[in-house]
Amino acid sequence: MKRGLVDAKHRKLSVRRQCELLGLNRSSWYLEPVGESEENLRLMRLIDEQYLKTPFYGSRRMAVALGIQEGSPINRKRVSRLMRVMGIESLYPKPRLSERDGEHRVFPYLLREITMDGVNQVWSTDITYVPLRRGFLYLTAVLDWHSRHVLSWRLSNTLDVEFCLEALDEALRVGRPEIFNTDQGSQFTSRAWTSRLEEAGIRISMDGKGRALDNVFVERLWRTVKYENVYLQDYATGEETEQGLRAYFDFYGRERPHQSLNSRTPESVYFGK
Repeated sequence: MKRGLVDAKHRKLSVRRQCELLGLNRSSWYLEPVGESEENLRLMRLIDEQYLKTPFYGSRRMAVALGIQEGSPINRKRVSRLMRVMGIESLYPKPRLSERDGEHRVFPYLLREITMDGVNQVWSTDITYVPLRRGFLYLTAVLDWHSRHVLSWRLSNTLDVEFCLEALDEALRVGRPEIFNTDQGSQFTSRAWTSRLEEAGIRISMDGKGRALDNVFVERLWRTVKYENVYLQDYATGEETEQGLRAYFDFYGRERPHQSLNSRTPESVYFGK
């Protein structure tokens, strides 16, 4: 109901201000899936599934793999364009959902020799592509490394830093980490993001360029979310995706046992239950 009250063409009030007045998260307004042709969306879904299996494939290998699946050649230029739309760059072994802004400060990677022995020691975040039946959205989440607990998440159809900041603010209402690790995407090197962490007294860590495994726990989360929920549900709309993911993340935290946690749930480990 609140989303319907926002007027994107209002002459005096920006979308941001309207959302503030309505008490609506700005990213919640951007839940209209980004569109492509039906055939391109089908290929993007196949690319996303293949990428989870072989994140080191560039456009050439990806086109070959899709051609084998389809039983006929797939144009490499088409695959390359769709990978760019999805935020997957052929020469970098992880989603390039945004490029680093050269004017922004990049922080060192702090986790190489760290011993993970407690909650709120290290948090991490990332952005992933979410395929829908009639388009796609982007998903971000904040994860506690020790417990694998998802502290917050947000969906958006833009890569504006705003939806990442909303997820961060919600997570900080739950706890506060010693270190926060991200990649070098423009959202996470932006002044808005880094200043929020520094003001909270949190040490900032950033993945080395080309080191996809530096943020391995979030990468595993994306694989789990897609195989156990997104691909199975085949969401059609943004609202449907939001409702479905809310139910899944609740299940993930409260009911789904993790082998790495001695079959405990992330929520029970995080809150010491």
